Amino acid sequence: MNTIIPLYRPPVWPRVAVGIAAFAAMAFAASVAFAGECPADKRVADGQGQKPGPTAPVGVTDKVRASTDLAKEPANIKGRQFRLRQLDMQPGAIVPWHSHNERPAMIYIVSGEVVEYASSCAVPIVHRAGDVAPEKNGTSHWWKNTGSTPAVLISVDLFPGEAKADEHMM
Repeated sequence: MNTIIPLYRPPVWPRVAVGIAAFAAMAFAASVAFAGECPADKRVADGQGQKPGPTAPVGVTDKVRASTDLAKEPANIKGRQFRLRQLDMQPGAIVPWHSHNERPAMIYIVSGEVVEYASSCAVPIVHRAGDVAPEKNGTSHWWKNTGSTPAVLISVDLFPGEAKADEHMM
């Protein structure tokens, strides 16, 4: 029986290098927080993170697109509106310091990039287009568009619907 002996055997090192690179990429990905979220090792008790910031809006347009009085819906939540708003933030714009202890919300970043300074995170949080930022009890924060292009955000919240409340409460 004739045995064929290969004259060329490909080196092993390229396959080893690819394996090491793949392992390193997976290890790095596992240590990175989800986009738009406070890294797990930077979460702190409310009030121990970023300090209160500006108290007035700058360069932001707030338009209520729709709202529903929840007292008139099957949920029957008196004094609350389910509200949807669009926030347009020019470069340098600021959504001032505010709390979500009584008003849960979700923010969807449609376009642009904004930075959140939250009372429960030791570092600023970058939010990019496509991110969703939950805002709930224990969240006080302010936002700034640090980029060079406008940012568009969609906010949905359970707004206190009393007549005295400002419908543009950030």
